[in-house]
Amino acid sequence: MNPEQPPAKREMPPAEAVPLAGMVNYQEGAVVSRTLVNRPAATITLFAFDEGQGLSEHTAPFDALAQVLEGEAEITVSEKPLVTEAGHAVLMPANQPHALKALTRFKMLLTMIRSQAEKADSSPALRDRNDKPEKKGRK
Repeated sequence: MNPEQPPAKREMPPAEAVPLAGMVNYQEGAVVSRTLVNRPAATITLFAFDEGQGLSEHTAPFDALAQVLEGEAEITVSEKPLVTEAGHAVLMPANQPHALKALTRFKMLLTMIRSQAEKADSSPALRDRNDKPEKKGRK
């Protein structure tokens, strides 16, 4: 998307003050997300996690900043669990395993930051190769 194009319909409206946490609602037994900004350099997504819900361990080819807006969560980065609450932020470095679990219902703003080098590293061919699950039984 170039700067002259209008944002996607569900993206955050430009030049407007908005109640951020209210832009996504909790759903029982679910994780709900809404992309607020989607640009080549960064993506900003708002999440609402019901208590006990989470994201399993995974890696990303770029840095991600999780900012907790409401509630409490455990964010694990490279096997280091971090209990976070509203007002806390955690930087999840590129290519390091991380996971999230809602200790209470919580909302977070996730900013994924892509550099030029990271964009090249996350090409579809490389991403497909890196995202394949490991075969069980091999060491």
